[in-house]
Amino acid sequence: MTDPPDARSPGASGNRKPPATIYDIARTAGVSPSTVSRALNKPGRINARTERRIRDVAEELGYRRNPMAGALPTGRTGTIGLIVSDVTNPVYFDLIHGAERVIASEGHTLVLADAQESPDTESETAERLLLSVDGLLLVGSRLDDARILELAEHKPLVLVNRSVPGLPGIVPDPLPGIRKALDHLASLGHRSIAFLSGPATSWMSGVRWETLLDEALRRDIGIVEIGPGIPTLEGGRQSLRRVRAARVTAVVAYNDLMAIGLLQAAKAADVDVPEDLSIIGFDDIFGSSLTTPTITTIRSPLDRVGETAIRRLIAELDEDDHSADVTLFTEFIERESTAPPRAR
Repeated sequence: MTDPPDARSPGASGNRKPPATIYDIARTAGVSPSTVSRALNKPGRINARTERRIRDVAEELGYRRNPMAGALPTGRTGTIGLIVSDVTNPVYFDLIHGAERVIASEGHTLVLADAQESPDTESETAERLLLSVDGLLLVGSRLDDARILELAEHKPLVLVNRSVPGLPGIVPDPLPGIRKALDHLASLGHRSIAFLSGPATSWMSGVRWETLLDEALRRDIGIVEIGPGIPTLEGGRQSLRRVRAARVTAVVAYNDLMAIGLLQAAKAADVDVPEDLSIIGFDDIFGSSLTTPTITTIRSPLDRVGETAIRRLIAELDEDDHSADVTLFTEFIERESTAPPRAR
């Protein structure tokens, strides 16, 4: 018969070291608990040397912040929920990195969720997150205005690539990039182009189409909309038949993934890009400069969009009415997928 475990053994729960608290840190560092709290939760609010000392002591003691415990007296958890329409889309990589950089500097935690291009999934995910986060960031939301406004009644909410009256939204202005793109196509001799639109539920797809439509008319360029489409490589590949039937010489795609998919389908069908068909993407994702030919595109400042959106949401959480408005612009990037149209 074996003896029972010794309660004093290292594996016994009774001998576990209790987690360090801010009071332990305060006692060791020789400061007040409130000073410790400011140093750990609001960086930059106290003397830099004192803050560094407190953080060193916290690390030595193995202190781990418990956001749920912190929420008890303040109602704040220190967490922010970020829901993207499709987490596999490279367009969100830089945006998330920008958001994470600000989150880390502000002492918050980011919770990332994927809506899978489904309004129902997005709505259900938002409902769950509202129970445990201080605020929500909806990126490329596929929800209707009424549902978004309903969510905003419960927690502060900021939109990215979406606008709803009465709510803060971060939307890079598509006009500068689109103007340069159409000027470029016109200078090459293109007189008939198509727009590969994104999902019917995409607000941003509608904005890009309306902007292209207005600017094409100003330049006497014929334009047709092909879609709605799936905002993926496959969505771009599936569009080739309709592009060819439209008899256009150039295409502007809703995003770079669709542009790359169209390029792949064109190659498979022996349609030469750019001699037979010029292609322009949108967003300038990682990979758009790695294709053959490389994709001409309209760049969105995705990294800055992420930073700006998180700063705006934190300002909303702090009820800061003096947060500066930041205007972000798109930019035309010429590469190899555009050329003068072949004579017919």
